[in-house]
Amino acid sequence: MRYFFHIAYHGRHYRGWQRQPDVSSVQEVVEFTLSKILKKPISIIGCGRTDAEVHAAQFFFHIDLDEWPAFDLLFRLNKALPEQIAVFDIIPVQTRSHARFDAVQRKYDYFIHTQKDPFLRENSSFYQIDNLDFGKIKMAAALLPTYKDYRAFCTQPDKNEHTLCKVSEALFYKNADGSRLRFHITSNRFLAKMIRILVGQLLKIGKGELSVDEFESHLISLEPPKLFEVAHPTGLFLSKVTYPYLNLKPRASYMLALEGESWEAI
Repeated sequence: MRYFFHIAYHGRHYRGWQRQPDVSSVQEVVEFTLSKILKKPISIIGCGRTDAEVHAAQFFFHIDLDEWPAFDLLFRLNKALPEQIAVFDIIPVQTRSHARFDAVQRKYDYFIHTQKDPFLRENSSFYQIDNLDFGKIKMAAALLPTYKDYRAFCTQPDKNEHTLCKVSEALFYKNADGSRLRFHITSNRFLAKMIRILVGQLLKIGKGELSVDEFESHLISLEPPKLFEVAHPTGLFLSKVTYPYLNLKPRASYMLALEGESWEAI
């Protein structure tokens, strides 16, 4: 039987989701913990990848089990996992269901604070900037759903089968006093560092260092900028993953609190 695990993790001290040699990853920690609890080697398939230090307010992986254990697996797993990783639900699904390939939509949020705050430093990126031109940022962000090929805004594009992404939302928000910013983007898939590159470019536009036309020229020509301004990983959240047969609300309380703030679209 195949099972989907609905989880969240704080990625600050991990080198991303995917298992890699000689570094700590979320996948490695979860596989090790499951293998220890179930007393057999366990391999898991995640719904995607996240960069080093990036968070996931909602993430899914799947495993196959011949027999369901005679104990409360959810309780034991949460007790054994480090506090940076939480499991919310274990959901039986059809055998052919796939955590990665069946996902039809992924949402990310990137949080920025422009006033230094020690209590935000692990969940939001600090940029000491002011007087951003929000009108030009809005114009540039509005272009994103009108283009399909994001070859210009990813690292190592040739490693992908293709660089097409169906971006359906790309919005910038600010709080009441403008000291906190939020970039929200929705697509069927994302490329390596694509969101952080886009945020870096949008901030350059807001600071007057890049024009909207120059930004769009890369979407048209598919030629990458000569110098990438990759935004910091801290502050980036995979916030929602949707399947044709599974559409759960995120349950990570910190992310829900952030979403509950009074955000105004710019």
